Amino acid sequence: MTTDTNPADIVLQIENLESYYGPIMAIRGVSLTVRKGQIVTVLGANGAGKTTLLKTISGVMDPEKGTVRMQGSEIQGSEPDAIVRRGIVHVPEGREIFPLMSVAENIAMGAYTRTDRGDIAADEDMVYSYFPILKDRRAQRAGTLSGGQQQMLAIGRGLMSQPRLMLLDEPSLGLSPLLTQEIFEIIVRLNTEQKVTMMLVEQNAKVALDAADYGYVMELGRIVMDDRAEVLAASKDIQEFYLGVSQDENQRGQRRWKQRKTWR
Repeated sequence: MTTDTNPADIVLQIENLESYYGPIMAIRGVSLTVRKGQIVTVLGANGAGKTTLLKTISGVMDPEKGTVRMQGSEIQGSEPDAIVRRGIVHVPEGREIFPLMSVAENIAMGAYTRTDRGDIAADEDMVYSYFPILKDRRAQRAGTLSGGQQQMLAIGRGLMSQPRLMLLDEPSLGLSPLLTQEIFEIIVRLNTEQKVTMMLVEQNAKVALDAADYGYVMELGRIVMDDRAEVLAASKDIQEFYLGVSQDENQRGQRRWKQRKTWR
């Protein structure tokens, strides 16, 4: 586990977190840190506890033990709307858009906690600048959008709350490789241009590590490995179990790392 000499740079600090999914302990003593300006990814197979971790951070689930600090203040056990007001927005697995509402209405719902009504129109324009297809379909019912467009809408809706930290749960789920690359390119742009700190959980380890600064690997509810993204991508275990790369390809993979980091 890494440390940081400047506490002001720490956006999210989790210590010894335990959460249950029904009778099952899904999170087992997890500790991690997300720093300002980073993209942090959490990798792991189905059932590793990744989604439960995000739900615990965003207040959808309450932890049994441990602390979740947002910019130094404990938020575990708070109501989800209070956590949104603190600056954390959760883009859930499956998107969970409002299918019978229009694209524009879904975007507007992202600003429900805001009181600065005069700035909302400017942020709508910002969202549409990243997702121009949504601007063209503002009047269309959200449920009729393609899977990729619904993912764009879910991210755009989240941006409307002006998050300090955006939690993304499986943003590539159900998308083609081309759409996955497009979504992750936008994620990186939002991080660099809009200064949105990101924490994402993802089974597609290659695309996640290409975009991320730092990564954690979860197995059976525990963090079993963490390091800079490029170090994880070069790890033999990560390459064999998550990237599908044989041992003989490891050296070639390491040499290709810098070529793969094209989104930065």
